[in-house]
Amino acid sequence: MEFAIIKTGGKQYKVSPGNKLAIEKLTQPVGEEFDFDQVLMVGDEADNTAKIGLPLIEGAKVHAKVLAQGKGDKKVVFKYHNKTRYRKKKGHRQPETTVEILKILA
Repeated sequence: MEFAIIKTGGKQYKVSPGNKLAIEKLTQPVGEEFDFDQVLMVGDEADNTAKIGLPLIEGAKVHAKVLAQGKGDKKVVFKYHNKTRYRKKKGHRQPETTVEILKILA
C-alpha cells in the first residue's frame, strides 16, 4: 500500500488513497478536485521503499476531493482566579475541510 506525507495548514499528515481526513479550512468548494503540492515523502509499505524530499519532492502531487466544509469540535477556554470572583468561559470551533485522497502522483 502506497502512502505519502503531505504538509497543509502548518501540519503534516500521512495519507493513502481512499483516506478521509479533516484538515485546516481550504477555499475550494465542495465536490472540487485539487492537488496537494507540498509532498514531503512518498513510500510503499509492500516493498519497503521510500523517497524523501529535501524538503519537498519535486513534481510529486497528491490528488484529493473536497467532501465537506464545516467546524470541528468545541474547545472550551475557562479562566478562573480564586477568591476574586473572576470567571470567564469562552468556546471556539475551528473551521475545517473534510477531504478524500484519490491518488498519489509521484
